[in-house]
Formats: sequence, C-alpha cells, structure tokens
Amino acid sequence: MDELLNARAFQEAALARLPAAIGAYYAGGARDQITLRENEAAWARISLLPRCLSGVAEPALGTTVLGHRLKTPILVPPMAFQRMASTGGELDLVRAAGAAGSLYILSTLSTTPMEAVLGAATGPVWFQLYLYKDRGATRALVERARAAGCAALVLTVDAPIIGTREADVRHRFSLPAGLRCENLVAAGFDAMPAVADGSGLAAYVARLLEPALSWADLDWLVATSGLPVVLKGVMRADDARRAEDHGARALIVSNHGGRQLDTAAASARLLPPIVEAVGERVELLVDGGLRRGTDVVKALAMGARAVGVGRPFLWGLTLGGQAGAARIFTLLEAELREAMILCGAADLAALRRDLLMGPG
Repeated sequence: MDELLNARAFQEAALARLPAAIGAYYAGGARDQITLRENEAAWARISLLPRCLSGVAEPALGTTVLGHRLKTPILVPPMAFQRMASTGGELDLVRAAGAAGSLYILSTLSTTPMEAVLGAATGPVWFQLYLYKDRGATRALVERARAAGCAALVLTVDAPIIGTREADVRHRFSLPAGLRCENLVAAGFDAMPAVADGSGLAAYVARLLEPALSWADLDWLVATSGLPVVLKGVMRADDARRAEDHGARALIVSNHGGRQLDTAAASARLLPPIVEAVGERVELLVDGGLRRGTDVVKALAMGARAVGVGRPFLWGLTLGGQAGAARIFTLLEAELREAMILCGAADLAALRRDLLMGPG
C-alpha cells in the first residue's frame, strides 16, 4: 500500500478488487449522483489564503468533541456493512480509529455486534441509530448501546426513506452470504432480502424503518436514552436552531454522502449558514466529500470542530484491513499537518475564516 499516496489512489485500487455490486454500493450515490460529485468539487473550489512568517513548524492536531479529547479532528462516520470490505470489518476500523486517537461511530447496520465492537475499542464510540417502526426494537438498540458503553447516540435524520441508488438497483444489491445486520438479530430484522428486481437494502428500509420521523422522535430519544444525542443529516440553519431547542448536543452537517436526495447542496455550502445559526452553542461536525488535508483545513476554518471521512476508510479496509485504515489516517493527517504549516496555523483554533476565499 505504500505506493498509494492519497485517498483517490486507494479508491481506484479498492474498486479494482471488490466485486462490482459491493464496489458500486460503497462508491455510489443517488440518481444522477450530482450531489455525490459536488461534495468533493465544492471543497476544491474554495481557495486558501495562507499566512506567512508565522514560525509554525509542528502544528497541534488535537481537539475535543463532546468532551472527548482526541488526537485528530478526523473521525470515522457511520458506514454500514464494513465486513464486505474486510473480514474484520468494524473491528478493523474501530481498532484503527483508537490507535489514531480518533472517534468511531458505529452503524445500526453493522455486520459485527455492537458489544464486540465496543470490546475492541480503545477510543470513544458513538452509536448511529435508525428508528424502526417496531419501537420495541428501537428501544432495545438504545438500551444495548448504553449498556455496551457507547458515549452518544447519533440519530440519522436525512433517511426517512432510502434515496434511489440506481447502481444498487442494477446490481440487485443485497448482503453477501454469511453477513447479516448483527445488531438486529434479537428483533428478527437481521436478514436482508434478496430481490429479483431492485435493491435488497431499499426493500429492507421500506419494510422496517420509520418513514415518518418527526421532532417528537428526537424529544423521546433525548428524554429516555440517558445519552447525549447528536443529529446527523442536518442541512438547514432553521433545522439546526430547532434541533438545539429540542436538546441535540451536537450536529453532523451532512447530505449522507450524496446517497439520499440528489441535487441537495454540497456539505461545503451547507456548513457556513449552520455555523452562523448555532455554532457558538452546539458542537458542529461535517462530512461529505472530504478527501484531502486541505479539505479538513477548510471545514475547520468554517467552524466545524471535527470532520467525518467515510469512504476512504472503506477503501483502506478493502486493501489492508486495519493496516489499510490506519494508512488512511496517516495520509490525511500528514496532508493536514502540511497544510497547517503552510497556512501558518499552530493549532486547530488558528484555522479561521480569514484563511478562506470563496469561488471566483
């Protein structure tokens, strides 16, 4: 893997190795994939205005997120079905995150039971939650996450239904033999249907997940979970203010990696108005299209406390399991450190809006 020098090189090599249906599931987006492409392009269009003669040689990368002291602002967002990428899957990635001093967010649709993931963790773990129509099953997930040691719940709010991913329909995507949704075994919701026409994941979501998510669901979760609640998928400033009013402790500004509503705005465009609306009162994270250390600099300069980098870790898992995921951390942190030195930023607090110049 030493010859792979950046996240895009990892993607190309991983897609050459993965079965077509799995590669398309990991890499694909909704409909025409406009948001998927724009997520990366929007970060690239923002220019940096570096300071000179700053005397910075060894910038500090540490940050805190909901009280967790982290060595890096690069976090692992929730991603389903990680054992399609490597035998270890979630275990490989949570170990790499712990070794990097990062934070790992475990998906409801994990192919490893949450208790095993928490047992392998050496850093903080949050649990990403989808609400099932069966509220007993949802309540059981919350109780298990708390008992297992998850430090927060991440409620995904941008997926009341699944956006149509045409590559999944074309490949009739379903979980490979031997894999299942391990956190849902007790509820009997662990199997994904194999469908003759369409996406097995879409059929699973339509059958089992709650399509009518509302603010009342957030109120219930805040009141009963006993854990800090983070909302993932917030895209509007007014929704961010309302989330604060309803008790959300942090927000992840995200369009689900371009996998839900195609032509939704890119994450780089979503973040600034949300920072302006609530950034002094609610901790903000962002994901979507961050592929270089310079992208991380831009997101933090806008006001994010940390960033989620998703697909590159799947490519790392595919090519090298835990070592591959660790290599992604190493590459991105080296890029971030280089960019901070060249921008004259001694620490993350020095990454401010005056470093940025917009398109044009």
